[in-house]
Amino acid sequence: MMDYLVAAITAALLIAGAFFALAAAIGLVRLPDLYMRMHSASKAGTVGSGLLLLAAGLYSQDLAILARAIAGFVFFLLTAPVSAHLLARAAHHSGYDLAALSVRDDMPDR
Repeated sequence: MMDYLVAAITAALLIAGAFFALAAAIGLVRLPDLYMRMHSASKAGTVGSGLLLLAAGLYSQDLAILARAIAGFVFFLLTAPVSAHLLARAAHHSGYDLAALSVRDDMPDR
C-alpha cells in the first residue's frame, strides 16, 4: 500500500513539474522580449525543475537522496530568480530595450 502512495505522489510531482517546465518553454518561445523570457524561465523553470528533482528524490525511497533533492530544490529557489534579476539588470544597463507591449519602465536611468 505504501508503494502505491509513493508512486502516486511521485507521479503527481512529475506531472506538475512537467507542466511548469512546459509553461517555461512556451514562455521562452512566445514572449516578445528578453525580460519577459527571463521571467518565464526563472519562475516556471525553477519550480518545474525543482518538482522533477523532488519526484526523483522521493522515488528513490532513500532518505539521504531525498535530503539532497530537497537541498537542490532550495538551491534552485534561492539562486535562479536572483541570477535572472542580475542578468535582466545588466541587459537593461547595456541598452536592451523593452518590447512595445511593456507599459512602464521602472528603471529609466541607464
